[in-house]
Amino acid sequence: MAAHVLRLRAALLIGALRGERRLRTIGALVIVAALTVVVCAAVLSLDEAPVAVARTVVVLGGAAILLGFLIGPILVGATDQLDPRRFAVFGVDERRMPWILALAAFVSVPSFAVLAVNVCVCIVAIQLGTPWLVAVLVTFVGVVTTLLAARIGMAINALLLPERRSRELTSLFALAVIVIAFPVAVFLASLRWDGHVPATVASVTGTVGLTPFAAPSGFLFAVALDDTAGAWASGIIAVATAIVSWGAWTWLVRRLLTTTARPFASRERTGLGWFGLLPSNAFGAIAARSLVYWFRDRRYIVNIVVVPVAGVLSVFPLLVAGVPLEIAALVPVPVMALFFGWLPHNDVAYDSTALWTHIASGVRGLPDRLGRLVPVMLVAVPVLAITVPLTLLWIADWRLLFPLTGLAASLLLSGLGISSVVSVIAPYAVSRPGDSPFQQPQRPTSRGAFGPASAFLGAIVLSVPTIWLFVLTIVEGSQYAPATLWAGVATGVGALLVGTAVGGKVFERDGERLMEFVETA
Repeated sequence: MAAHVLRLRAALLIGALRGERRLRTIGALVIVAALTVVVCAAVLSLDEAPVAVARTVVVLGGAAILLGFLIGPILVGATDQLDPRRFAVFGVDERRMPWILALAAFVSVPSFAVLAVNVCVCIVAIQLGTPWLVAVLVTFVGVVTTLLAARIGMAINALLLPERRSRELTSLFALAVIVIAFPVAVFLASLRWDGHVPATVASVTGTVGLTPFAAPSGFLFAVALDDTAGAWASGIIAVATAIVSWGAWTWLVRRLLTTTARPFASRERTGLGWFGLLPSNAFGAIAARSLVYWFRDRRYIVNIVVVPVAGVLSVFPLLVAGVPLEIAALVPVPVMALFFGWLPHNDVAYDSTALWTHIASGVRGLPDRLGRLVPVMLVAVPVLAITVPLTLLWIADWRLLFPLTGLAASLLLSGLGISSVVSVIAPYAVSRPGDSPFQQPQRPTSRGAFGPASAFLGAIVLSVPTIWLFVLTIVEGSQYAPATLWAGVATGVGALLVGTAVGGKVFERDGERLMEFVETA
């Protein structure tokens, strides 16, 4: 059975080079091979680096690889060619299939790449002082754990997301990766090591080396550094992780072999986009509808595009006026956070006559208010997660990370809270669906500039304490940094909760007035 599965795996691997997509497959193989060669050369170059530097690079890189193999199949919706369910009809032995399929996992291009990189890491560890037999054994444990992580990821994807996979879900996963990984990558790229690992990075590396994601790498270099306690801890965690991974893989194989998935109708398989992804309640329906509008209606798209442009352009007048670059560079992030919070201040007017669906269905005010904020948050959080570290990289002052994050959170969330109230108290006329987004109609039912001005200025007023603490951090030192972060978060969350609650009550009370407004405006 094992030989048959291995032959089948090899046939699938060779068969991918045939057919209409062979050029694409060959191109992907060339790219993977080139990346593998580059990574292996970079790892082998660490043999002359200080042990601490090599340890940092290998441990953090190893953790990233294992995490990528685990969540990668879930992220992209990868289909396992050797899905255990495909063998269920042959009456296979449930006890033998886990190790047979795990053995077949070694026959793949990603597995070859991982094996090559780990062999290079093993060579470097031996050259830096780790006994060769120990290095080989621990490297083998690390490779097995990584490949099992990929199999577990594909099994979880097959169990939990078989027919729910959609580009919307993939987009959410990608945004989560951007929000988490981009700031970390920018921070590490900004460091000037000069052969010495910064204390903060060394501390993080030591912690990561004791986690299941990088325990084998942590063990290899703990031995090279003569860190007996760290080596024992990392070694035990590495072995325990391999055992737990094997247990999880065995359980998942048996689960896949003995579970019959509920059949899906063709209509379900086509997917409902955001409506099929979000919860089946009022909040989910309104959030899904808002997402469809924000990403398809050019009136919303123009608003989204203008915000980053406005943030960047705000720097040039300050530079012309003589403001130092280190200060002027801090302006775009708060400006973008403020405008993102301000965007939904007239969201009801953009609904036009479609607002009747909310009122006629008796939707409560709070789900309506919260659902409308989902698209803005989905765009604002990744944009700010990218611009904050880039700003700090530009000015080379990472002590402002917490203060700038707190200020952005205060302006964004306060703006969203006030906009949730203003959009139902003082809506004003906008261009109708299909009209030019730059057209501003003049209609007697509008309330002029009261709505946008109050949403804009209100967010600034509520954020005054955070702005003051931010200025103190710049002028007097980083002792005010934690206070700025927590003050900004507390202010923003409080304003958001109060604003959505008040806006929800007004929406329920003044539904008829809002319906009359959208019919005439």
